[in-house]
Amino acid sequence: MSSPEGTRAGPVPPGAGVPPQETAGTPARRLLGVPRQRHRTAPAGGQSGAAAPGTGTLAFVESPVQLLNVLEWAHSADLGHGPGSAGRGGPAPTSLTVVVLSPHDPMTRGQLRRMAELARDEGHTVRWEEARGGPTAPMRTVGGLTPLLRRARRIVIGDPFSRYVQLLLTLTRARDLVVVDDGTATMEFISQLARGERLVRWHRHGSGRGARDLVFAPFSATARRRLTPAPEGGRRTVGLFSSMPVDAPPGVRVTTNDFAWTRTRFGPPRVMGAADIVGTSLVETGVVDADRYRDAVLTLARTHGATRYFAHRRESTEKLHRLAAETGLEIVRPDLPLELIARRGPIGRLIVSFPSTVVHTLPLALLGTGVRVAVCDIDPQWLTAHASPRAQGFLDGVTGTARDVQRLPFTQRMAAG
Repeated sequence: MSSPEGTRAGPVPPGAGVPPQETAGTPARRLLGVPRQRHRTAPAGGQSGAAAPGTGTLAFVESPVQLLNVLEWAHSADLGHGPGSAGRGGPAPTSLTVVVLSPHDPMTRGQLRRMAELARDEGHTVRWEEARGGPTAPMRTVGGLTPLLRRARRIVIGDPFSRYVQLLLTLTRARDLVVVDDGTATMEFISQLARGERLVRWHRHGSGRGARDLVFAPFSATARRRLTPAPEGGRRTVGLFSSMPVDAPPGVRVTTNDFAWTRTRFGPPRVMGAADIVGTSLVETGVVDADRYRDAVLTLARTHGATRYFAHRRESTEKLHRLAAETGLEIVRPDLPLELIARRGPIGRLIVSFPSTVVHTLPLALLGTGVRVAVCDIDPQWLTAHASPRAQGFLDGVTGTARDVQRLPFTQRMAAG
């Protein structure tokens, strides 16, 4: 299994290539070509950097993609002073404080550590919260963040479906809310907001009326009201910063994310002759059957001459070992969001993906490089019995709305294989 930097390796034997459990507080490795960090990420309850905490913008992220899109939003809003600005002296770099609500998954934590390093290099304050570190962690985290929430003038969030974020939204007095992309889930969020529905993830199966849902329902309802634009003339504003094709409801101001920060900071990449495949966690979320997915990956690799498989951070090690053994693909575990990995290069001349965020974001990040992006439809027969009734329609929408990509209908693709 390859390192995140793209070092080649052959098919992996069982147990190989599994990243070690990272420990809280361990600094990320310095990125090649990026200035060394000037200060550490603040621990839970502490601050880092020169920004005045809680006096400007407070951003909450739980994934590397969310943090990437916060950096893109900050760049578009002209916040921060660029690479290595922290520690140069002069005025405070910005009033943006990024709060990382750290998850358990070690791959996600590792990518978040690397993205936090980039955020610090842009001059932003980063606060790392072990928000899920034991039964008392949520109360400790919420208690420590409440003063910042009370003082913040603007709140930026990456996942409006997150119960953690929904709870925090009930504690803030900020009248300016901004939602940045959390991948294709943003499309479902906007649709549900426009219809006035409860916020429920598209792949979730069932009524969403379990005991925990009922207990949390008042917080979710309050968060949904906070995310709904005020009537014309009202003091509360809601913004969306997105690269997704969305039809926002009236009152939501939309700013297009064209990945200008990514293109400015990285690349252009070296383009290789072979193709690359982008993995998905649709098997792990119970949407797609594992055997059908393996067969599809094998067919795509043979049809398009792919040699590498970029794994999604949530894909299981067992599944990746099987893919490596049965397809011969080199498995790459990126330690940054794929938009940054692709922009840094090297990258294949063709990137083949299943319906996912990257079919919308990679054409923007790789603009002008000559790299083509293709998306493979999901055959309805690949879906599991446990898949949400909304799954096929949502996945078709992700594929059908992708711009500047080559579409690979599953019927043609299987015939070609």
